[in-house]
Amino acid sequence: MFVVELSYQVALEQIDAAMSAHVAFLKRYYAAGNFLVSGRKVPRDGGIILALAKSREEIEGIMAEDPFVQRGLASFRVTEFRASQRADDIQARLEQSIRASSSR
Repeated sequence: MFVVELSYQVALEQIDAAMSAHVAFLKRYYAAGNFLVSGRKVPRDGGIILALAKSREEIEGIMAEDPFVQRGLASFRVTEFRASQRADDIQARLEQSIRASSSR
């Protein structure tokens, strides 16, 4: 499992202009089963993706396809970890967190 941290390198106006291409990239890898959760950092200076891949090299290759990265708008850092525990009610907690984020 991997935590991917994106750090914006340009003004938010440039990020927003490329957002639709970035969202299409995210959707592609959600559908492929690689991405589990993603969202903006607070303050909005980048984003976080919780991801699955067979290797660090695979996730780095995936992230190299991100339009933000390809256009020099963001850099990324990959941290690998071995998930050994989880909350029994993880689905409910994620749904609650997403609802709370949407209402802000």
